[in-house]
Amino acid sequence: MSNNDPILNIIDQPLTEILSERYLSYALSTIMSRSLPDVRDGMKPVHRRLLFAMHELSLSPTTPPKKCARVVGDVIGKFHPHGDQSVYDALVRLAQDFAVRYPLVDGQGNFGNIDGDNAAAMRYTESRLTAVAALLLEGIDEDAVDFRDTYDGSLQEPVVLPAGFPNLLANGSTGIAVGMATSIPPHNVDELCHAMEKMIEGDLDDDGLVDIVKGPDFPTGGIVVETRESIVEAYKTGRGSFRMRARWHKEELKQGLYQIVVTEIPYHVQKSKLVEKIADLINDRKIPMLEDVRDESAEDIRLIIVPKNRNVEAEILMEALYRACDLETRFSMNLNVLDGGRVPKVMGLKQALQCWLDHRKEVLVRRSNHRLAKVLHRLEVLSGYLIAYLNIDEVIRIIREEDEPKDVMMARFGLTDVQAEAVLNMRLRALRKLEEFEIRSEHDKLSKERDALEKLIGSETLQWKTIKGQVEALRKMFAKDTPLGARRTDISDAPRLIEVPNEAMIEKEPITVICSKMGWIRAMKGHIAKPEDVRYKDGDEQSFVIPAQTTDKIIIFATNGRFYTLGGDKLPAGRGFGEPVRLMIDLPNDADIVTIFVWSEGARYVVASRSGYGFIVEAADMIAQTKTGKQILNVAGDTKAYICYQLDKDHDHIAVIGQNRKLLAFPIEELPSMARGKGVILQKYKDGGVADLKSFKFADGLGFRYGSGERQEDMTGWLGKRAGAGRMPPNGFPRNNRFDG
Repeated sequence: MSNNDPILNIIDQPLTEILSERYLSYALSTIMSRSLPDVRDGMKPVHRRLLFAMHELSLSPTTPPKKCARVVGDVIGKFHPHGDQSVYDALVRLAQDFAVRYPLVDGQGNFGNIDGDNAAAMRYTESRLTAVAALLLEGIDEDAVDFRDTYDGSLQEPVVLPAGFPNLLANGSTGIAVGMATSIPPHNVDELCHAMEKMIEGDLDDDGLVDIVKGPDFPTGGIVVETRESIVEAYKTGRGSFRMRARWHKEELKQGLYQIVVTEIPYHVQKSKLVEKIADLINDRKIPMLEDVRDESAEDIRLIIVPKNRNVEAEILMEALYRACDLETRFSMNLNVLDGGRVPKVMGLKQALQCWLDHRKEVLVRRSNHRLAKVLHRLEVLSGYLIAYLNIDEVIRIIREEDEPKDVMMARFGLTDVQAEAVLNMRLRALRKLEEFEIRSEHDKLSKERDALEKLIGSETLQWKTIKGQVEALRKMFAKDTPLGARRTDISDAPRLIEVPNEAMIEKEPITVICSKMGWIRAMKGHIAKPEDVRYKDGDEQSFVIPAQTTDKIIIFATNGRFYTLGGDKLPAGRGFGEPVRLMIDLPNDADIVTIFVWSEGARYVVASRSGYGFIVEAADMIAQTKTGKQILNVAGDTKAYICYQLDKDHDHIAVIGQNRKLLAFPIEELPSMARGKGVILQKYKDGGVADLKSFKFADGLGFRYGSGERQEDMTGWLGKRAGAGRMPPNGFPRNNRFDG
């Protein structure tokens, strides 16, 4: 058996070491050969190979396009041995003007759309390079960059493109590698070039940089709503995020109605899915003030959002939509790139621009050296031609008579090997007199070019001056008054906070809140005319029946002195017997419900303990944010909270009756307002405590249940100071010491 048999090739090595080595190799391959772009040309290998393959196929902006299948075939056959669909998807994206700010591929046919529809198959579509891609490839045949062997060693491919266009920041990039990722937003080339001009002229700090590069410029437009401070910090560190919002305006209709028209949506949002999401919000009644959504888009985006009625404020409706769907998104910035094509590094905006400028300087020097070599070679040949013309008869004789004319001419006239070879290859028609003058003219011209190139190569100052000229020319090509160069995304400060009322997010419907003696709660639709017809569990009975709306807050006050808050839309449906209220709030077993009522903004309540202490609490102070409720009335020992009474705005006095059947009236002003506490004594008792209390207007007298009717009593005889003992109530007062009988 052969020693090369893999079965016999046993590696004695710990598994952890083998896995570490293999995983490290995989991670490095993913980082360097797939996911992270090169800071110099902003390209990942697949994109670089696509452009180079199209360049090799002579698919320039001025030549007819070829089938995409031909391009993809060349890429996977020569440079990129991966699946054809992944390569075609990369090509398609480079042609989509809604995905790439400055498209690199000019696509003919169906290349997908912003709705998320896929492109046609590669056999149906055609492509060629755009003028932007031509800038990236300019000088690639002039030794501007290094080349390396392809995967099979049969061909050569560029390590990086010459990149006459700042593609990394102009078009951005996204990718996920092993243990790291990159996310770079696109920017406006005019602004990038302006910033680089200032960088070449002198030092430009991060704050000054943001004065020029105001923020990202997304191909789908929209508005970036972010503070200047956060933009400066993101560009300084290379990490941050940008909040994007759709662009919209209000379109007035007849009879005071209006509709909202969305004309631009955030980057990377599929319009069809956005419309779907808004439709789901309508169907699920998540945003009751929203009536309808329509997609009237043709070439331009036009989404129609219809409010429920004319009273809905457009700003509040849009604020609700921003929170609920992708009309507002965040683009995270992580400027993680390959520095020099080798080392992953998170850079700031200024450093990334400087890397591109340094690359352009290196390309300039390499192209200049390449051109200088060609000029020197041509000058050498022309010098040989001139010597031949001056000695034309002798040259002809040597060629006709000598066995080795090349060696003889080199010895006779001092020609170099290159010059002698050029003279021997000269055509007879070039021997005319006019050709001599043309050679001398070309020699003089090339001599001047040689001097200029040598001066450029030897002077760094001149190199930066040349690069600045290139940047200025690029800026003119993409000026803001051109269709491609105009800024699409507006930069705005962080928007003012718009409060969306809770009731605006809930369908407003009438309900009846029912709570039984045993604490089972439910919400029945509508306002019930006959509560006595409501059925309860065996052994249970009616306790509280409250008409309300789904948008209301329902307040529960318990004998532990706590207030609990429930949303009217969160209560269990009226089918069956509801649910135990203790499942919805953390009500201790030793505490009972005192009362349930609908919260009213601006209302004032008197809370009192059985021992006779109490105070006024504002409605805003009783709202609880958690299931545990909010402690308002502190009860000491075994004394439990007893009363919660809403004060009428017109009332000016409070009447208190004790369990000892003593009645006292005193002005409301004597009772303090507190957020929480024990309060002050309302009425003095020897035994027992508070039985009931009620507010009233002193001029009208006190009303109380009298038999089967009601009686008003002048309270002058019972008027006193708070904490007084009071006196026996008037004749006919209910025996249970309750004002309502």
